[in-house]
Amino acid sequence: MATVTFRLKHSITGWFAAGEGFRKAMRLLPDGCFKLFAHLSLEANRRTGCMQTTIDDLARELNISKQAITMSIEQLRQKGFCRIQLTDDQRSMMLVSICDDYWPYERESNGKTEAADYVAGVRECFLALECTAGKFGAGDIRKAREFEKLGIPLQTIQDALITGACRKLTSWLDGRISAPIGSLAYFEDIVLEMDVHPLPPGYREYLAFQVKKLALIWKQQLRTKQQHEKHGAGEDNQSF
Repeated sequence: MATVTFRLKHSITGWFAAGEGFRKAMRLLPDGCFKLFAHLSLEANRRTGCMQTTIDDLARELNISKQAITMSIEQLRQKGFCRIQLTDDQRSMMLVSICDDYWPYERESNGKTEAADYVAGVRECFLALECTAGKFGAGDIRKAREFEKLGIPLQTIQDALITGACRKLTSWLDGRISAPIGSLAYFEDIVLEMDVHPLPPGYREYLAFQVKKLALIWKQQLRTKQQHEKHGAGEDNQSF
């Protein structure tokens, strides 16, 4: 008997094993609720079965109203398809964990904590750079999750952030003034570069020191400039 070979039209990444739990969800859930469940399953980290997201993000990605998303999330929780945990830093942010009966992969121990810690670690490092806009929004969380799904270690992300910050602060001090870094996507090329070519031993500590040093010099220059401008404005007022 001839063997039948199935060939894909296009190469595909991000496979999801839609097993019996997925079929059961399709039978038991209303259409809109199943659409949300399918999206969560596809986007969840394969190692942990978890993802961080917001109602606004889900509504935008699925083109469904926020009210409908909220109702579907509650149905998934009540019917035992997902566990929902609100994060401590932003009440709009939630950690979604697909329940074991509906998650087809073997889950790593303490997976829920790992998924939250990865994004939290990226967020903490990003906000500490002193050359960003000081916000870490939903788009940044999505980008952090993308890095996690690619298997990029948290340390690599942190190394890329301090490298990018060092370059940014140096450009400011050289007079090439530009807007503060507005999103995590700014660092994407550096992250991918460092995933292939990590920092040499000992260089991480040097860069971290340089970022602090450059940020201090930059703040001192800003204060001096503001004092000169204030002094100049005072002299102008006295001339009238």
